[in-house]
Amino acid sequence: MQYRRSAIEIESPEQIGYDRIRYNLSESSFSDQYLDLSKLSLPPQLSLSYTNHAGNPELRQAIADTYQLQPDHVLISAGAAAALFIVHTALLSANDAIVVVSPNYTTNIETPRAIGCRVHTLRLDFQRQWSLDFDRLETLLRRDRTKLISLTTPHNPSGKMLSTAELYAISRLADQYGCYVLVDETYRDLRLPNAPDVALAATLSDRFISVSSLSKAYGMPGLRIGWLLCQNTALNELFLAAKEHIFVCNSIINETLALQVWQQRALFLAQMMPQVNMRYAALCQWLHSVPDIKVVLPDGGAVCFVHIEKQNIDIDDFYRQLLDIYQTYVGRGAWFEMPDTYFRIGFAYPSITELEIGLANIKAALELA
Repeated sequence: MQYRRSAIEIESPEQIGYDRIRYNLSESSFSDQYLDLSKLSLPPQLSLSYTNHAGNPELRQAIADTYQLQPDHVLISAGAAAALFIVHTALLSANDAIVVVSPNYTTNIETPRAIGCRVHTLRLDFQRQWSLDFDRLETLLRRDRTKLISLTTPHNPSGKMLSTAELYAISRLADQYGCYVLVDETYRDLRLPNAPDVALAATLSDRFISVSSLSKAYGMPGLRIGWLLCQNTALNELFLAAKEHIFVCNSIINETLALQVWQQRALFLAQMMPQVNMRYAALCQWLHSVPDIKVVLPDGGAVCFVHIEKQNIDIDDFYRQLLDIYQTYVGRGAWFEMPDTYFRIGFAYPSITELEIGLANIKAALELA
């Protein structure tokens, strides 16, 4: 494994310093939640022992019931990042090829690179509304013997969603070319107004592996609880073996709290979604007021990916002034191996007031740059 640090981690808000950032529009999740003792609690006699290696049986059953799967189809991990690492390291070697959409969350690209396998990027294009190019996908599958296709829906950083029909089309290609499909569905539960209801990928085929967590959609990254869902028994045994080699099992404290969150999932979402929708409406209103910025509006998730179309802009000066003068932070394009004329806005993380001020600051910095 040849590891290297990525721009999105080097320049993360915690690395830049929260003392420099007042309006944080770079985060890709809902607002950080607090341990509310009226909803969550830890039994005083909770034994601090090893847990079931596959994950708390009640938690696995609860997640399986939600998606009409079996508990044996559920593996609990230390966040979605660990689930992605498990899948990549279990399935891929230096002799394999992967097709991965780009731009993307950095782990989905960097881990295959660290393994040393052949990484073929399926570039999503702003001009195509960030939609999947199926002709290009099949060309890549035909060109090299592909072990894994890696997708995200809703897509990070654009928020674009794959439809159920598109997932079925991908399933047919996976059958034809004998590969598996990893689908990062971390933002699945944050569907924005008028977004389609899309089937969970892992329910459609035993070639699909769905990954998600409580981190982004529920604003609980500190719990470090995620999961992967797969109907393929042999793959699940392989993934469990990988988990046991990497970290054996999850924290019993984290799994106990995660079970309570999932049991009250409807309550959490009912409280969160009005806030998400309000912030999304504020974002849309602002976008209409800024002629120098173009965007494909997201279908779901907590982020959107915008494009600066102002002529002769000093892009480095724009980001410098945005942070140093306006104390406002966004995820620049280089985080996603894109030009810095693109940047990601995390609209669901800040309060509505912080979001509106941060957006106004972006507009002011654009006018100065």
